[in-house]
Amino acid sequence: MILGPAAFLLIMLTGPYEGMSPEALSVLASTVWIAIWWISEAVPIPVTSLLPLVLFPLTGGLDLATTGAAFGNKIIFLYLGGFLLAIAIERWNLHRRIALYVISLFGTSAKKMVLGFMVATGFLSMWISNTATAVMMLPIGMALIKQFGTGLSAGGSPDSSSYNFGKVLMLGIAYSASIGGMATLIGTPPNIVLAGVVSETYGMEIGFTDWMLFATPLAVTLLALSWVYLTNFSFNIKTIKFEGGREGIEAQRKALGKISFEERTVLVVFLMTAGAWITRSFILNNFLPALDDTIIAIAAAVLLFILPSKNKKGQRIMDWDAAKKVPWGIILLFGGGLAIAAAFESSGLASWIAGQVTVFKGVSLVILLLVVLLLINFLTEITSNTATTSMILPILAPIAFTMDVHPFGFLFGAALTASCAFMLPVATPPNAVVFGSGYLKMIDMIKTGFLLNLVSVVIIFLYVYFVLPLIWDIDLYSFPVKLTP
Repeated sequence: MILGPAAFLLIMLTGPYEGMSPEALSVLASTVWIAIWWISEAVPIPVTSLLPLVLFPLTGGLDLATTGAAFGNKIIFLYLGGFLLAIAIERWNLHRRIALYVISLFGTSAKKMVLGFMVATGFLSMWISNTATAVMMLPIGMALIKQFGTGLSAGGSPDSSSYNFGKVLMLGIAYSASIGGMATLIGTPPNIVLAGVVSETYGMEIGFTDWMLFATPLAVTLLALSWVYLTNFSFNIKTIKFEGGREGIEAQRKALGKISFEERTVLVVFLMTAGAWITRSFILNNFLPALDDTIIAIAAAVLLFILPSKNKKGQRIMDWDAAKKVPWGIILLFGGGLAIAAAFESSGLASWIAGQVTVFKGVSLVILLLVVLLLINFLTEITSNTATTSMILPILAPIAFTMDVHPFGFLFGAALTASCAFMLPVATPPNAVVFGSGYLKMIDMIKTGFLLNLVSVVIIFLYVYFVLPLIWDIDLYSFPVKLTP
């Protein structure tokens, strides 16, 4: 609480530093204060995210109108539309039907059931927040564990294969919720922060389809590796056999009954929205040039408030009471991050930082990229991945400019790595959700997650270094003139 304002005052009183403008000094001091409160959570993260609206205008770092405009960025409304769609899916229990259907496709051996859970969780997390996805899948997983006598029963051995199945299933839900979100632009907050920073800094739009073409193969690869690792090397579940396992899943499916009118309506809107996102750039824009991913998301959200429900007379598929579940704090966090990105550019702080990091000119891109990914990966174990990317991405852009390398290597790698924190319960909401189930101890998560952290960093590094240039038609060792800040 004291350190943030103290650091702000220290920087303001000792600056401006050589070559730095007064505006850049103000933005630097304000950002350090915000960063300290984000990391320490001295006050709630959403509250800290409002500080740019106070500090930037009062210190002359950025005027109020420009700062406020960052909180109304179209990227924020894209995520708002996604949140509202997710709430509708949860409201009418469509998520449970989708999950049980996917699980039933994979069979009932221990490994196959874990795979079914991970695929279902990963798929849902592509469209719904990883927190909501983990919360949805947790009761299904716990019901399955208890149904087959693999819970924390009295006298049960902690080393037994059946107990290990509970651990593996819980970790599988957490990991796949984080990994699945990497595949779509709205799947996890760091992706949105990346899109906002690229738009704010370079005036380029990362389309929904563009991101999926790039990130989905990576997410599938990480999901498959996580499954192999969890079911073969983390805990022993080889001796488990579930008698009547498929019947248990089918019983849960039958308990849901026939798909309701409301579920069918939400499913149609969901499929239409996903289809519009996927086909916009190469089909829909031919007829509606102004159509944008944000417009599609908001139009879908509005439609949900219009379509009727048969559940109760006069009720709609969505109402404002349900919409109040939108995590407005996350939206404020996005706004704060985009305001910082805008202030870095307009104040000249980004250019000043670029001038201070000339030491990196002699460092190999391979080494620096690996170091950056490792630092971000382990930093997100103790901080919000959204806050981490909001702080780090604006700094990586001028570093790339100084090194005369393409910024996308750093920016895309950092955003993806921020979603791969698997060690600690506090690292991501899905980790915290499954840790609260009681099937895991802290040491279980640390031992299992540490190696997976390292593997994910290596995979992302290789993917960014070799595949990113091919998909986006760029040269990592060249900074294009059109991207010059």
